[in-house]
Amino acid sequence: MPIRHLKTAKPETERAEEDSRVRAIVEETLAEIEARGDSAVRDLSEKFDNYAPPAFRLTESEIEALMARVSERDMDDIRFAQAQVRNFAQAQRDSMLDIEVETLPGVILGHKNIPVQSVGCYVPGGKFPMVASAHMSVATASVAGVPRIIAATPPFKGEPNPAVIAAMHLGGAHEIYVLGGIQAVGAMALGTETIEPVHMLVGPGNAFVAEAKRQLFGRVGIDLFAGPTETMVIADETGADAELCATDLLGQAEHGYNSPAVLVTNSEKLACDTLAEIDRLLAILPTAETASKSWEDYGEVIVCDSYDEMLAVADDIASEHVQVMTDRDDWFLEHMTCYGALFLGARTNVANGDKVIGTNHTLPTKKAGRYTGGLWVGKFLKTHSYQKVLTDEAATEIGEYCSRLCMLEGFVGHAEQANVRVRRYGGRNVPYGAAAEPKLAAE
Repeated sequence: MPIRHLKTAKPETERAEEDSRVRAIVEETLAEIEARGDSAVRDLSEKFDNYAPPAFRLTESEIEALMARVSERDMDDIRFAQAQVRNFAQAQRDSMLDIEVETLPGVILGHKNIPVQSVGCYVPGGKFPMVASAHMSVATASVAGVPRIIAATPPFKGEPNPAVIAAMHLGGAHEIYVLGGIQAVGAMALGTETIEPVHMLVGPGNAFVAEAKRQLFGRVGIDLFAGPTETMVIADETGADAELCATDLLGQAEHGYNSPAVLVTNSEKLACDTLAEIDRLLAILPTAETASKSWEDYGEVIVCDSYDEMLAVADDIASEHVQVMTDRDDWFLEHMTCYGALFLGARTNVANGDKVIGTNHTLPTKKAGRYTGGLWVGKFLKTHSYQKVLTDEAATEIGEYCSRLCMLEGFVGHAEQANVRVRRYGGRNVPYGAAAEPKLAAE
């Protein structure tokens, strides 16, 4: 029996039309920021956020005043979450070693892991204050040793959100700006009269933020394309029931109006029960206005005949979050290749990863999981190689091979870089513009 789609999402053609509209708006907005700097940023902030403070960068006293408004319980929770993120990021950092090896006598090769020198961290927060995003970007950059970390977040209900600002400050941000959307990532990447541009942009965001990062890539580095959240539940009747499946799907659909949520199962009964449970939950969920729109336009229910089919469907969709609740969770861990992050077993869930457990929640969307993983400490590090040749004999031997290989490609100037060293350190008479011949045994 072929794979059955009990519920389908909005057609790809409609999604492409939306992407095209977003692309044009972002291109025009970035051009405005580049041409007019601070004045454009101020106009955009007034237009989109109705927010126009004397300065977008918070002072130390403003940060302290905002943090004083956060309850001690909330501060403790933020510190706990950041400790988990830092601990895992530090373990990852410790696994990345500088190396130096002698590959031939007298030839030393190595690499160093060097932090990116300045990073702009975007923390979403216009609709929901994304406190956790500050841990994921700012604290992780701090563990990597980035010397200049700036962070931007939109105003929440007309003012800086105290908990988000506290998380940014505790995470290690050196500069904090209350700016949202395209104007935030554009200002951080392009620079203005008051904001020095950064070398790299990181952090999730809506479709406009993701598109702005895409257009700015190359001018600055980016972590990945992390747009509207996506979730997939892979379940069978042994690993999950309808309540678990429906809850995990709607828990991510509430992010925005365009958050894909997909159930992949080999049980038609579980699929039908989950559809009914989603209807029940949407009647009582406080964020149902958002979640129901996402589910209506981007929700899917796919019934497969076998676990191999479920695996193939999952890898093809390459969802950002994949919740696996089956009788063979480790089999999916072993065989899945395209996703953002896996959440294995009914005891865990995507919200754990989003908020507190320690793995990073900035993850690839729109099938980017086919070629990249999520944000991690290594994204803030650049691996740079170096080489040393310590002996005349090594310079001569490598030089001879290099000379001939350069001439093979027709690069005479390249060959001379090698030849001059063969002459100088090997005492060989190599004519200018000729390939160095191997040294004969008699010589």
